Amino acid sequence: MTESTTVTWLTQEAHDRLSAELQQLTTVGRRDIAEKIEAARSEGDLKENGGYHAAREEQGKQEARIQQLQEILRKAVVGAAPPDDGVVEPGMVVTATVAGDRMTFLIGSREVAEGTDIEVYSERSPLGAAIIGCSAGDETSYEAPNGRTIPVVIHEAKPFQP
Repeated sequence: MTESTTVTWLTQEAHDRLSAELQQLTTVGRRDIAEKIEAARSEGDLKENGGYHAAREEQGKQEARIQQLQEILRKAVVGAAPPDDGVVEPGMVVTATVAGDRMTFLIGSREVAEGTDIEVYSERSPLGAAIIGCSAGDETSYEAPNGRTIPVVIHEAKPFQP
């Protein structure tokens, strides 16, 4: 596995937004959930207490998001988009023909593209892994989960501009 597949490229804006979300969830968010659980617990029988079970489920989802954010931020490389050298790497918007369909998408993290309508593929996805390091004119393929070989032709790779 190459270094580029073990990190997540983030813009400074995306990093700041995720850091703020993590801070909110680990402070105010955890306190609010704990208060909801305690209030529901004080209502009595926990077996049939819908409010308690809903609060515990919400707590589980929140803790999962906290772990996800911590992992993203731990692996994050923050900064400007990669160089405009036409090579596919995280942070690049790629135009390619995939299985006969022309499409444009970002290679990287969904967190970077939040607020845009661009499709995002992780560099660890079958498509992303197949095209990392390719340039305009390159042809490659990848194996889909159903076992089919999907042909890909790269037309362009440009740095993502939020």
